[in-house]
Amino acid sequence: MDMMGKKERRGWDFKGLLKRNWLLIATIVSVLLGIGLGVVVREYASLSHLHKQYFGFPGEILMRMLKLVILPLIISSMITGVAALDSEVSGKIGLRAVVYYFSTTIIAVILGIVLVMTIKPGVSQEAEHIDRTGTTPNVTTVDTLLDLYKTKRKELEPPKVKGNTTITMFPPLSTAVMNITKDYKIVGSYSDGINVLGLIVFCVAFGLVIGKMGERGRILLEFFDALNEATMRLVQIIMCYMPVGILFLIAAKIIEVEDWEIFRKMGLYMVTVLSGLAIHSTICLPLIYFAIVRKNPYTFTLGMAQALVTALMISSSSATLPVTFRCAEENLRIDKRITRFVLPVGATINMDGTALYEAVAAIFIAQLNDYSLDVGQIVTISITATVASIGAAGVPNAGLVTMVIVLTAVGLPANDVTLIVAVDWLLDRFRTMINVLGDAYGAGIVQKLSRRELERMDITSDVDVTNPFVLETTLDDEECEKKSYVNGGFTIDKTDAISFTETSQF
Repeated sequence: MDMMGKKERRGWDFKGLLKRNWLLIATIVSVLLGIGLGVVVREYASLSHLHKQYFGFPGEILMRMLKLVILPLIISSMITGVAALDSEVSGKIGLRAVVYYFSTTIIAVILGIVLVMTIKPGVSQEAEHIDRTGTTPNVTTVDTLLDLYKTKRKELEPPKVKGNTTITMFPPLSTAVMNITKDYKIVGSYSDGINVLGLIVFCVAFGLVIGKMGERGRILLEFFDALNEATMRLVQIIMCYMPVGILFLIAAKIIEVEDWEIFRKMGLYMVTVLSGLAIHSTICLPLIYFAIVRKNPYTFTLGMAQALVTALMISSSSATLPVTFRCAEENLRIDKRITRFVLPVGATINMDGTALYEAVAAIFIAQLNDYSLDVGQIVTISITATVASIGAAGVPNAGLVTMVIVLTAVGLPANDVTLIVAVDWLLDRFRTMINVLGDAYGAGIVQKLSRRELERMDITSDVDVTNPFVLETTLDDEECEKKSYVNGGFTIDKTDAISFTETSQF
């Protein structure tokens, strides 16, 4: 009887495992099927450029659906998350998140520099032996820091002189030197993506204002919270389609690659980048998490598996944000007051993988050109790569734009960025995965560091308008499950359309 019971329990455990992780399993299977389908179609079918676009259209639908929910998700999550915290608590949480992001980014840059200076992937090669692909982005350091790289410069034509002109003859043997100053104007252009950083600043300010409005702000808070729940339900529907979309995304990308020989030529460079990303994600980040949280970091990573696979496939931290929310809140049970505040900010400014990649790429290009770097230039690369990674958009291949800034900072030819474009699409997927993992670790660490503030907000006591986050206890016994947070004088019931974790109603 005991043996039968154990077998039955194992069977039920296996079914439960499949039920809980069917989406992750289906996604991994779709990746393998996509690779196989891409290889078969590439080998036995000759598709035109238009037919390749048709073939990858189901994957493009997945990208469009994920981008569709980014805007309402960021707005609703940031506003409700900030409104659930007072300005002091928001400031502490934001400061802890920013310190973590800067620290891990600097560690990633230093790690990349150490690896590329040790392995020296560009010493044994020459730039002339590597095929160039694409064009060099026309950006400047000042434009990027001012968020003007989404616009373009248009040269102004010099004014034409009207009427009679007098021609002056220069004396013989004289030399005329003309200094021509070109003038430009900024012309607006559409960009692939959202100005997430500007959106976050607005949402933080708007959330703080709602939190101070008392009863009048309750309607707005309930609206944005309902919007957040509706958006997350929409995300669940989109994730059901995710295995199909990822299958065609991978297959289409394999078909589009024209020259696989470039991977052999750039093999040592790719090994350097991937080694740095692997060390950062399996040693550096877990050590920081374990030192602060005192929990198993690899169990934490396993809970983010779906988001990591999604980031690997779609190569966009912003588009992965809906899945990151779902994994962090449902699998890892991170407080929603933390995730709604920290994750959107992390998806915008926390780019560990991109910073490491840019540092490695800059020194690799210097090695290709036999350009020796002194200590000051290496420090310049580390600082520029850190700042440029923060300015990089959370869209595919955004690192190439900021890569030009890093090269220009140390006097390297900016057009050499075309040397690494051919393999960037693959490396971009892995560094995006590291960016998403770093965001998740940041949420877990900030929750641990903010434990006292969160517990203070959870204390059960009488309503006190001077402390807007105490828990109301003046309800009847029958309504004891409807204890409410009070924010600026109004209450939010658990029975409202507000999802909550074990420690939070928001």
